[in-house]
Amino acid sequence: MTATGPRNAPDVVDVVALGESMVTFLPSRPGRLADVPSFDRGIGGAESNVACVLAAAGHTTRWVSAVGADGFGDHLVETIGGHGVDVAHVRRDPARPTGVYFRTAGDRATDAHEVAYYRAGSAASAMTPADVDLDAVRAGRVLHLSGITAALSSGCLDLLRELTAPRPGRPLVSFDVNHRPSLWRGPHGPEVLLELARGADVVFVGDDEAREAWGLHGARAVRQALPEPEIVVVKQGRGGAVAFDKDTRGLPCGDADGTATFVRALNVDVVAAVGAGDAFAAGFLSATLRGLPVRDRLRHGHLTAAAVLTAPGDLAAPPARAHADRLAALDDTAWGRLRLGPGWTRADEEADEEARTP
Repeated sequence: MTATGPRNAPDVVDVVALGESMVTFLPSRPGRLADVPSFDRGIGGAESNVACVLAAAGHTTRWVSAVGADGFGDHLVETIGGHGVDVAHVRRDPARPTGVYFRTAGDRATDAHEVAYYRAGSAASAMTPADVDLDAVRAGRVLHLSGITAALSSGCLDLLRELTAPRPGRPLVSFDVNHRPSLWRGPHGPEVLLELARGADVVFVGDDEAREAWGLHGARAVRQALPEPEIVVVKQGRGGAVAFDKDTRGLPCGDADGTATFVRALNVDVVAAVGAGDAFAAGFLSATLRGLPVRDRLRHGHLTAAAVLTAPGDLAAPPARAHADRLAALDDTAWGRLRLGPGWTRADEEADEEARTP
């Protein structure tokens, strides 16, 4: 399967990402939120992270959202736009604020941290199908969404239902489940995420998320619960990831669940785990846009995630395409021996530059 979409639309881009981004306040030193005296400002948002990484990888991207008509909204739009992402369709809401959150220095991946969200009533939480430019959202080869948006409000859920509904000529819909238990406190529960995932073409979900949200155990159980998507990627943490894909040529598949492709995770000297899932999705989608085989899509996902894992913060520049292609082409033994640490994405580029220098 390769990404297709309305290529002749006047403002078509490779990927449109829709969802809330917030201004993030990171502590200046370790300690409880009650004790930290000052914070450094950053940005955080699953969907905009994907758009920024894909832009750095050379794709045209657009972020669609809503922010307040305030300084924090200015910061988000300017920063994400500075990564090369089209932000022309971000709505400024004069009546609602931009969401913000504070967190301690602990690693969110291990849950050893404190987080204080101030996103209730935010501009993005008020998004509905009526006040979002749906033409701009659909004018991409790929539309990337996540389950976080569905949890923000009933209007946001209506918006995701509209965007995942089958319709002629829609873009390839990518959906990252991104189950956040603390957000599901209204009339809907995480079963809504299963509904939305079944309407997507490409689904990303962690096996831990599937257990917690849906009571599913094992990658094959996830695929059986999601028979509709063309590809279901089940992430297994340090173990790796498996992708179940349908054979779109009409040839026999391995079994009723489709062809399963497993790629082990890389050995990585982790600096920070924040943002790795978003980077994995970006790497996989980049390879999808290029029409690469499923194994290579998974490998590019792991490589792009490794770029973030070996750098501080939510975002990191992905490896150069030629560098990533060389690593993705390794045989299984060489792939298994790879170990990547801080600065690995620059090492190959520097070697190439030295080779070109007379």
